[in-house]
Amino acid sequence: MRVISYNLRKHAAAHELETIVSRWEANVLCLQEARADEMPDRISGLTLAHATSQNRLGLALYYRENMFQLRGVKTLELKKSLHDVIAKPAHERVLAAKLFDIDAGRELIVASFHASPLTALNSLRRHQIRTALAALQKMGEGVPILMVGDYNYPVFKERLHERVKGEGYDLTFSDRRTYSRYRYLKGHYDFATSLGLDIDKVTTLPQGASDHLPILITAMYKPGHREFRVAGDPSQDEEITEAPGA
Repeated sequence: MRVISYNLRKHAAAHELETIVSRWEANVLCLQEARADEMPDRISGLTLAHATSQNRLGLALYYRENMFQLRGVKTLELKKSLHDVIAKPAHERVLAAKLFDIDAGRELIVASFHASPLTALNSLRRHQIRTALAALQKMGEGVPILMVGDYNYPVFKERLHERVKGEGYDLTFSDRRTYSRYRYLKGHYDFATSLGLDIDKVTTLPQGASDHLPILITAMYKPGHREFRVAGDPSQDEEITEAPGA
């Protein structure tokens, strides 16, 4: 599967999405800083699963219908930083979709994540990441998870990697930096956290109108990972609740 994550910088790069999805043949598209009321129902063959609604700038997630069936969506509010409380930039910081992979005959959870800005402490962002991953696991026991997005974690990434790995997840950085603004604000801000998946590579795509560069995650299921129910078995369907405003 091919998943693209892109922080649109206050929706400024939204006009690039058709070209990016088509050129890089994405199966799933995860967005941050998108204007929900301006997101189209389809982008280059991808269908909108959901866009958050509690913020002027929020999250959106698209998927390819001939590859996946949408089983449900969930939005999450996470612990707020002081900046979040004062400026109120974001209530919903995670948007997750539970998908059924038609060809593989198994379920998958993909999430778009946007951590608190750099004014917050790394400890808060670690708390947000840990809380988000725990909530995603509850969406489906044993289901592979891929959480991508803007982690706002440019320094001490090795420590983050150790903590995430200690909790059973893989954290994968891209081949090149993903953020470039002003002279000194550069680094790997956007990356992927996964469970039950082999991440072949995370590629930083060319920069457009955003200060973030989009990333392309190429992933496959880990060999021997648990097989899941067959499609269309309603006796095993699980109700997925949504956060307010979802």
